[in-house]
Amino acid sequence: MNIERLHHIAIICSDYEKSKLFYTGILGFRIDREVYRPERDSYKLDLSLNGQYLIELFSFPNPPERTTGPEATGLRHLAFAVRDMNEAIGYLSTRAVITEPVRVDEFTGKRFTFFKDPDDLPIEIYEL
Repeated sequence: MNIERLHHIAIICSDYEKSKLFYTGILGFRIDREVYRPERDSYKLDLSLNGQYLIELFSFPNPPERTTGPEATGLRHLAFAVRDMNEAIGYLSTRAVITEPVRVDEFTGKRFTFFKDPDDLPIEIYEL
């Protein structure tokens, strides 16, 4: 098997409209396709960033809450690259998104920080 690239990341949210607004209105993802599946009482939202399909956002009735602490086995966080950390943090703060203190990667010397989506999924921004 020769894996070519990451195809997408699937995220289940508890409040579809709130998460849809967060990923599109705040993080800037573009909606490629939105489908309601009545047999599952579920939405599936395909999102892209800079022309690259990246996220499938799902809603399901009454999904269990995410385990956030201590960290559980499985997906730890999403990470997105930014060119200017200060600009990114400033932008997020104007949208009431709270970021953690900026840290420096001990191996690369690059700056990074974390914030959370509406369901407490950690999201990292990493300065190029």
